[in-house]
Amino acid sequence: MSGFFSFSRWLGIVGKEFIQLKRDRLTFGMIVGIPIIQLVLFGFAINSDPKHLPTMLLDFDRSEFSRSIQAALANSAYFTFIGEAKGEEEAERALATGRAQFVVTIPAGFSRALVRGERPGMLVEADATDPTATGNAVAALGQLSQSALAHDLTGPLAPLAARPGAFETQVHARYNPEAITQYNIVPGLLGVILTMTMVLMTGLAITREQERGTMENLLSTPATALEVMTGKIIPYVMIGLVQVSLVLILARVIFDVPMHGNLGVLYLAVLLFIAANLTLGLTFSAVARNQLQAMQMTFFFFLPSMLLSGFMFPFRGMPGWAQAIGEVLPLTHFLRIVRGVLLKGNEMADVLPETWPIVGFMAVVMLIGLRTFRSTLD
Repeated sequence: MSGFFSFSRWLGIVGKEFIQLKRDRLTFGMIVGIPIIQLVLFGFAINSDPKHLPTMLLDFDRSEFSRSIQAALANSAYFTFIGEAKGEEEAERALATGRAQFVVTIPAGFSRALVRGERPGMLVEADATDPTATGNAVAALGQLSQSALAHDLTGPLAPLAARPGAFETQVHARYNPEAITQYNIVPGLLGVILTMTMVLMTGLAITREQERGTMENLLSTPATALEVMTGKIIPYVMIGLVQVSLVLILARVIFDVPMHGNLGVLYLAVLLFIAANLTLGLTFSAVARNQLQAMQMTFFFFLPSMLLSGFMFPFRGMPGWAQAIGEVLPLTHFLRIVRGVLLKGNEMADVLPETWPIVGFMAVVMLIGLRTFRSTLD
């Protein structure tokens, strides 16, 4: 039986594997780190009922009734007023750029019509690109006409508070009025697919050279670190553009996703996003000692990107510390760009504020990658 299975040899192999894991600090860190990250993200950061959503007020009435309505909205915990718009154009731009999730418009003559018992209408416009982010807040508006003016409608005005209420709340769901989740998810898949494939493919680039022994050929050439890095990036840029084109075609043909914006603006943002991910992947490949480590580092970056970017869960539903981390990730800003261009028809001026964080991320990662890559060449 000792020739078939030796317990002592088996213990030796098991011990050897534990020693190897101990030496591979990156793998050991992944074993401990990934469960902790998943527990923290799913336990604390993920929230499907976002509150304190940024709301802009457009008050043409400026009466005690309009102030009471504003206070009632704020007390509901779903709405946080970030300011008063100077006009409809500013309110429209706040919705288009994502600065405001809601715009509340109280028309002129609202209080006069209310006192006369005419049930005036108050307009609430919602950025409904992500139906999950606004669903509960819109539902909370149903009780507004019954409770908002409870302290104002007293004495002779008390009959106005009877059902169906003193005024009417008209909700206008913008950009995705039918609350079709595919309109939000499918455009977001552009960023998720590019993040996964671009980082992973380039993350394996230099480690593959090292494992195959072809790195010496690169070291013998007069090529600089920047030339080698950019030379490896360009082919994957073309692959990324092909992926984007394929997803856009299928999104339109199969899911009928609207494409209101300029596709040229979208492709410029795609090029920037691809470059950021390829730079990160190449940095991973310079740090990793083998392809397994490069894959582990890719997954370690991909998991927070997918969960904290607003792809799967409402971004504004996360606590402040999670939103701060999400703002650093390029996927967060790219999702706002692609959804803004396709669903809202945003132009270059609207998406430009979201490009600078991607540029900053790419610059920092490139500096780290160049220093690490020079050390690898040395």
